[in-house]
Amino acid sequence: MAILNKKQILERINNSNIEFDPVLDAFQIQPNSVDLRLGWSFYIPKIWKYEARGRVALVADYLNLQDVPENFQIIKLKPGQYFEILPNEFVIISTLERISLNADDLTAVLYGRSSALRRGLSIGSGTVAPHYKGCLTIPLTNNSGHIIRLYPGERLCQLEFNLLSLPLTGEEASKHGLQDAKYTDSTPYGLEARSDSQEEIEFIKAGQVDQLKDKFKI
Repeated sequence: MAILNKKQILERINNSNIEFDPVLDAFQIQPNSVDLRLGWSFYIPKIWKYEARGRVALVADYLNLQDVPENFQIIKLKPGQYFEILPNEFVIISTLERISLNADDLTAVLYGRSSALRRGLSIGSGTVAPHYKGCLTIPLTNNSGHIIRLYPGERLCQLEFNLLSLPLTGEEASKHGLQDAKYTDSTPYGLEARSDSQEEIEFIKAGQVDQLKDKFKI
């Protein structure tokens, strides 16, 4: 798998194989990657609620999303505002840019920028599937021991583009396992977790992993 350099990235952008909305600026182009800017939305985990029984903990059971329909509170900042992330706090943030991969031979990997890592921020990495379109989700933890102030528009992460050894059509790339891709067309205000196949979940909840593997042999 080959990594695109600056010239190749710009060529792919010019021929619309890679699209960004809003478009990139000159600060974002790196030798073999593109820096992405922090968006305006921040998802903060909800850890408790108040109800008739009293204050109760919220359990993040992602095989039963219907029982806890919203595990996060979303904060939408306005121009001129900032976000202070507390020590050991975990949040989910959105990229400012919406990305579109419009070629059969392109995929990408998201990494944290070294400058953000030096501040004590732990930024989750992840792959971007061929033909993906949407904003990207960035899991972020403050490991520094002090409060870190974040500003929308900061360059916190970078996207590295890779060439597949064999191309995949849009239809082929849309299948993740037996499901259609869950997070295509993600927006800054729709980053919440989405359920896996209910049939798969029922096997797992019943402890029938062997039966699951047997029924869905490749």
